[in-house]
Parts: sequence; C-alpha cells; structure tokens
Amino acid sequence: MRVFLSYADSDMEFAKGLASQLSKQGYEVWDPYQNLFPGDNWSLKIGEALKESKAMVVLLSPDSVRSQWVRREIAYALGDPNYSGRLFPVVVRPTKEIPWILKKFQIFHAGKNSLEISRRIVSALKKGS
Repeated sequence: MRVFLSYADSDMEFAKGLASQLSKQGYEVWDPYQNLFPGDNWSLKIGEALKESKAMVVLLSPDSVRSQWVRREIAYALGDPNYSGRLFPVVVRPTKEIPWILKKFQIFHAGKNSLEISRRIVSALKKGS
C-alpha cells in the first residue's frame, strides 16, 4: 500500500524517520521531498501520487497548518474514498491551529519518536484494511 506523507519543510527530519520506519514495515511511502526534483511539474506529480496512494499521514506543526500545499493534500484525501479510514494526523510540534476537519480523526502525538508513531499507524492501517 502506498502512503502519502504530507508535511512542511521544517518537519523533514521527523518525516524521514517516519518514512524509513513505514518502509521497513512494507509500506511504499511517497515523500514529496524524495520524489520531486527541480524542473518537475510539482502539481502534476503530487496529483498523481495522491491518486495512486491509499493512505495519508499528515504531520502537523505550526508550519504545516499554514502550508497551502499541505491543506490541498488534506482536502484531496478527505474527498477521495480511497483514503476512507486511512488519514492519520500526527502532531510533531505543538500547534493550536489544527484544521477543524482533522479533529474528527484520531490525532496521534509524536513527540520525537518516529518508531512508536509508525507502529501505531501500521496497527491502524492493518485494522482498516
């Protein structure tokens, strides 16, 4: 199953650790910072990746909740039945501005431990499969 990873630049280190842990569990992780290159049509590539993915992990932080890219990715996942039951908001840095629509989902709180959060996400993915 392909998992789309949505986050802000400032959360890249946590995202890398989480992507690594999910990959070790057999999930294909689509990470924009690993899959987009200068000269690519970013909107097209992101759109294709969203269409091909079946789950999304969105890392929440003060920077990501202000990102128009992250907000668009969340909006796509909310409207696509392929993501039903497989949208996982993860607070990586405290923020008071979590989009209201995400508050209806189980929100994971990561701290600094990508290993533990990946285990919890994998468990939730297995339940939803």
